[in-house]
Formats: sequence, C-alpha cells, structure tokens
Amino acid sequence: MQNTFSPAYQWMARHEPLPAAPMPFRYAAPPGIGLVRLKFRLLAAVSTEWAFREAWRLFCTPRRLPRKKWEDAALATAQAFRVPFEGGTLAAYEWNPQGQRTVLLVHGWEHRASFWGVFADGLVRAGYRVVAFDAPAHGDSSGRLTTLPEFGRATQAVADHVATTGAAVYAVVAHSFGAATTAGLPVLFNQGQGLARLVLMSAPSSTPDVARRFADLLRLPDAVVARMLRHVREQSGRDAESFSLTQAAGKVRADRVLLLHDCQDESVPFADAQAVVRSWPGLEFHPTTGLGHNKIMRDQGVIRQVAEFLR
Repeated sequence: MQNTFSPAYQWMARHEPLPAAPMPFRYAAPPGIGLVRLKFRLLAAVSTEWAFREAWRLFCTPRRLPRKKWEDAALATAQAFRVPFEGGTLAAYEWNPQGQRTVLLVHGWEHRASFWGVFADGLVRAGYRVVAFDAPAHGDSSGRLTTLPEFGRATQAVADHVATTGAAVYAVVAHSFGAATTAGLPVLFNQGQGLARLVLMSAPSSTPDVARRFADLLRLPDAVVARMLRHVREQSGRDAESFSLTQAAGKVRADRVLLLHDCQDESVPFADAQAVVRSWPGLEFHPTTGLGHNKIMRDQGVIRQVAEFLR
C-alpha cells in the first residue's frame, strides 16, 4: 500500500530527488574479522548446532564501550534511579522532572542513556520531562547478553515505572535497535492507551534481514541463519519477521509517528526506511543527509524538528 500521508510519498509522486543519493550499503569489517570467519567456518563444518550456539552468543552480546567525557557531563545534569527488572535492575535517568509532558528515550544497540545527552538537553529546553535508561547488558544495567524481546520488556518496565509517578508517557523517541523493539513488539504504553507521538530514528525494517546481515559479515552458512531464526520462534512463539517494522503499522498505538533516517546511514541501509514507509500508512518520513547512523541523535536541526513534531 502506498503511503499517501507521508512527505516521502509527495517526493516520489513529484519525482523529486531525495536530499542525497542513498549510500551503497556494506558493513565495514572490523579488525580481526578474518580469524572470526575462519572460526565459524570450522565450527560449521563440524556442526551447525555448535556454530549456531556461538553465533547466537555473539549476536546477543553488546560491547560495553568506554564512556566519553560528554556522556558524563550529560548524566551530571540528570537524576539517576533504578528500575527492578527480571532479577536485576536497569539504570535510568530523568531530566527536568517539572516538565509538563514526559518523553521516553530508547537507545540502540551498544548505546546507553548517556548517548541521548544532547537530545535530552534539547527537549528539556523545549519544556519536556525526559527519561532515558540503559537497556539490559548495556551501560550500568544488569546482564551480559540481551535479545530484542528482552530489550522490549525492559522498555515496558521503565514505561510502567514512569506511570507509577502519575505521569503518562506522552511520547517516545527511539533509535535503531531501540526503535525496532519499541514498535516491533510493540511495547504497550499508558496501559494500552498508546502515545500521542512516536519518533523512530535509523530503524531497521526487517528482523530477519538484521540476522542475515550479521551472517553475511561472518560468512555464516544458510543453515546457521535458519537455525537462528528457528531459535527465535522457539523462544518467543513468534516468527522473526513478526517483529519487523514493516509489520508494525497495525499494532502500534500512537496518534502520530515520525520516521527519520539518513541517506548515508552506514549501519542500517536507507532502503530499510523506504520499506517501512511503503508498509506504514500515515507515517511521516523525514530523510536527512550527512548525519549517518549516530550523528542524527546529536544534530540540532533534527532535535528542533523532533521538538516541533512533539507539540
């Protein structure tokens, strides 16, 4: 179904170019990838199950990257609290508790609440109360491994905790993997009443495609990928495709939804944004250029655009 409500549709209808030509997508191979690929080639030659188990462990283990000085500065202006979660706790932070409307920020893979520092500051200046948290196995939260469903349950736990303070979650801004979990499950906000606004940034469109890109990077055999997707079904009772944002339009409860994606995103192909737009009637789509996957979270123009959308 064509999305006739979207600014992107208007561009397509008038045959006007996007802000920049989308960058051909390819993962940048990290140092030492050759040895990792050799390891998995040998494992897969011996046993698909052995290769799957090791690949799944790697797939679900985020690196805890060193915190930068600007992150410390961002957290210094926040009030820290903990949210109980499945035998551990989630580190959470609040800026401007006197704000009239609450915006929940959900970070992506290998990020943490502090990555939202510039964005949170912009929303505070616009008058919002802002809450962010470290997902399981990220930042200062408990755990070593996490999955999309667990990430979503953590988002649900924080949203429910916010509700106990007597404040509804007015809006959510979610980036990358956080966008996939928030809308792909989807997370239920305000006891199922939904949100006034939802902003998705740099979001992957297809959960199986994320697994396949991971497999392509490691050059895993198709049998290992199939075993990963079967594991998702066994653990969650759902096919991996059911978590995809291309399936989310009829499930997400939000009065307005905005999608932002950069034409030169080096982590999630711009084609993913186009696929979401095609599948989601009513979605508002604003492509950017020159910001990539992460700078989009710190760009003042984007922050002003989101603050305006949240009104």
